[in-house]
Amino acid sequence: MSVDPSSLVVTLGAAVGALVLGVAPQVEVEQAAAVSHTVQERAGRLLEGVSAAIDSLPPGAQASAEQVVTETSERLQAEIEALLPEDAVSPDEGVGESGVGETGSDAKQVGTIEPTYSTAVTPMLPPAPSISPFTSTAPDVPIGAVAVFAPWLKKAGTICDGITAPVLAALYSVENGFRYGPEAPVSPAGALGPGQFMPGTWEIYGKDADGDGKADVFGIADPVMASGRLLCDDWNLIEQWKKDGRVVGDTLSLTLAAYNAGRGAVLRSGGMPSGLPDYEIETKPYVGKILAARPAFERMLSPFMALEIPAQASDLGQQVIEQAFRYLGLPYVWGGGNIQGPTGGGFDCSGLTSFALHAAAGIVLPRTSETQWHVGIEVPLDQAHAGDLVFGNWQTGGPGHVGIYLGEGLMVHAPTTGDVVRIGEVFPDMRARRIV
Repeated sequence: MSVDPSSLVVTLGAAVGALVLGVAPQVEVEQAAAVSHTVQERAGRLLEGVSAAIDSLPPGAQASAEQVVTETSERLQAEIEALLPEDAVSPDEGVGESGVGETGSDAKQVGTIEPTYSTAVTPMLPPAPSISPFTSTAPDVPIGAVAVFAPWLKKAGTICDGITAPVLAALYSVENGFRYGPEAPVSPAGALGPGQFMPGTWEIYGKDADGDGKADVFGIADPVMASGRLLCDDWNLIEQWKKDGRVVGDTLSLTLAAYNAGRGAVLRSGGMPSGLPDYEIETKPYVGKILAARPAFERMLSPFMALEIPAQASDLGQQVIEQAFRYLGLPYVWGGGNIQGPTGGGFDCSGLTSFALHAAAGIVLPRTSETQWHVGIEVPLDQAHAGDLVFGNWQTGGPGHVGIYLGEGLMVHAPTTGDVVRIGEVFPDMRARRIV
């Protein structure tokens, strides 16, 4: 049976409205969690049906239909979350573990921790928004987490043709949920950082990629580039083994299996590792998860692929950007945000810059865009560095808007009521000031 895309969207909109409007707007605190759970259950059943309907559309209509229903589902998610008291919305706690890998000289190169978000992990990334619920294979990873890693995923994805940025992103979502920093969890097998490197493997592949003078397994740049090099080495080796008739199978699948179980496991099995329980319960599902998540990350990373890693960016400038990226997708709230983070559920433009500068460099800015304009020194916009502030919407009292410059004519900012923290083009009237 064919499905008309416009009818599908109208039907979904009506259903979402019924779901949301059917809930009393004034919900007692003690009832909020139960009501939200009920709405989510009903929404889940609806979304399953819509996903099947989208799959039945002609290929040319699926993308546009999915985009519209995704936007609708995000509105539903916002309505659901609004039912919960602020202190009842918290990330999942606990860390799941899968398998311990091989032993001996071909020991598991990296450990795998299922991605959850624990309050013990810093930096903490907001739990929403995540990938569309209509993508059944998409991991529950905040867009802000991916954005922080995106420039380095892009760079590492150019080392060889076989390993792309979406592959690396999918791998990192499965390995450790993009969690980084000195308090990021270590696997029971001793695997470290967002790339889950065993110490011996890190000694070989860990390099200083961002020029800060150290190879930091708990950082972002160094592990991502190390993963790119390791995967490309394995890719080339497996391609040669296939030519020699020593292994058979899809090269990418075998490369991912080697990252998890070791190259020796691939060679001994003549292809996908098999014969041991760890291979069956860990390695094969691990490869399947990454391959299934790759299309979702292709869509997720597309807005960031135009961004370069500016050569002139200072370490502090990059940290300012990373702090702002943590909250991509968070709603604009007039007067929202301060040095501690979002308030009232979001940020306004100067609240975002206040938070990012303080979180990255300990700098306390005045609260408004007009007063922030008087901090630091003005630089020509064509000489602005990543992490500089850019000001626009000039009025009698000064600038009415402020954002954080990314390079390539782009900024991250909290635009206006009804919008969210996002990446956008620098306004034509903008001027730049260097704070860090």
